[in-house]
Amino acid sequence: MSTTFVDASTRKERASAAAAARATLLRDGPILSTLIRLSLPNLIALCSATVVSIAETAYVGSLGVASLGGIALVFPIFMLMQMLSAGAMGGTISGAISRALGAGDHDGAQALALCSLAIGAALGLVLSVAILLGGPFTFRLLGGSGDVLQQAIIYSNVAAFGIFAVWLTNTFASIARGSGNMTIPASTQLVAGLIQIVVGGAFGLGIGPLPRLGMAGVALGQLVAFSCSAVALFCYLRSSRARLQLRLSPSLLSVQRFAQIMQVGAVAMLSPLLSVTTVLVLTAMVARYGPEALAGYGIGVRLEFLLIPIAFSVGVACVPMVGTAIGGGNVPRARRIAWTAGGLAASALGTLGLLVVAFPGLWVNMFTADLAVRSAAYSYLGIAGFSYAFFGLGLCLYFASQGAGRVGGAITAQALRLTVVLAGGWALIGMQAPLWSVFLLSAVAMVPMGLGTALFIKFTRW
Repeated sequence: MSTTFVDASTRKERASAAAAARATLLRDGPILSTLIRLSLPNLIALCSATVVSIAETAYVGSLGVASLGGIALVFPIFMLMQMLSAGAMGGTISGAISRALGAGDHDGAQALALCSLAIGAALGLVLSVAILLGGPFTFRLLGGSGDVLQQAIIYSNVAAFGIFAVWLTNTFASIARGSGNMTIPASTQLVAGLIQIVVGGAFGLGIGPLPRLGMAGVALGQLVAFSCSAVALFCYLRSSRARLQLRLSPSLLSVQRFAQIMQVGAVAMLSPLLSVTTVLVLTAMVARYGPEALAGYGIGVRLEFLLIPIAFSVGVACVPMVGTAIGGGNVPRARRIAWTAGGLAASALGTLGLLVVAFPGLWVNMFTADLAVRSAAYSYLGIAGFSYAFFGLGLCLYFASQGAGRVGGAITAQALRLTVVLAGGWALIGMQAPLWSVFLLSAVAMVPMGLGTALFIKFTRW
């Protein structure tokens, strides 16, 4: 009995020492090396997300052009769920918890964690129902019809049941990241990605004795993977290994804590809504040029969404660093962290963008042999790649703003991007402009997003 007590006491002391060391690193550590150190686990998880996207697109591509068109309609909607739960609310949760820990308020951080879980569970349930009921109408509104529309609905009807698990997973991960722990969320995402590939491929293509469920089978992979990851992260946060344990005590729930989260989170959620609305407007415009153009655009824009995790990996790493600095009253350090993170993300995405411009076939040719679809995808990537640096800059600085609890400027810059697309799209439709002009509009609109966010942060008081 005494040995067990000593072992438990030793583990607790080690956990406390590790937490103290982590707090010191966030508060006083060198900015660039600490940022890279915290980003690396997320980059490893990015490999999983990239492989999942490639595998899923390959599965869908083998099902035909109608399925590729269907996934192009569905993908922005389900990517929105990830951006809302992991980016908007996720960054808000991490920022709030890190500011509390930076100010030495451990009990407040635990209260924020439980309130965040309640918010995430409620939003996940509501949005799952919304997609089930409103999905077909949305896909028709985006220009879907015939077989393309049918394939979109088949995928959506299964994947919608996984939205609740997506919200729980990303809420749990954000609580862990708020304490500076990037490894556990990243490792869980990596394993979940492998599960999604195996389950989605097995049931989508009917491998071995399993039934060939097509688009429904591919979507099933997402449902199973996120359900497993939600359970795993919950168990971790309830264990003694967690740097910030999740306490399920009703006494921690308070109107003040809910308001503290939603005051930033409600505004932050406008960013992915504006971003996905922009993509949906562009998708509706491209749909006017036929199913081949839509399928090609879907392949191209899927790569664009894959770039989000790169900026995400740097952005979520800077959130607890900025939040801890703000909580400790060190605003100059918080700003240095933001600019370092923004420059790192812009450089990474800019380099990848130039690579895509030079060699679009490295991505496109994996998914289709249809010449018309390839032509549209080549055209899109050959233009859009030049703007990826601005995209990375704006997105990463948005996360830094969440760490500081000041997101209004980043949201305004996102609105500028949508305004450019709406105004330019109206003009292009009136002129019956060629397809490449729509792609050029998409690239040009990213410039005010990136530069606008940087200017707003420079002149906003933190």
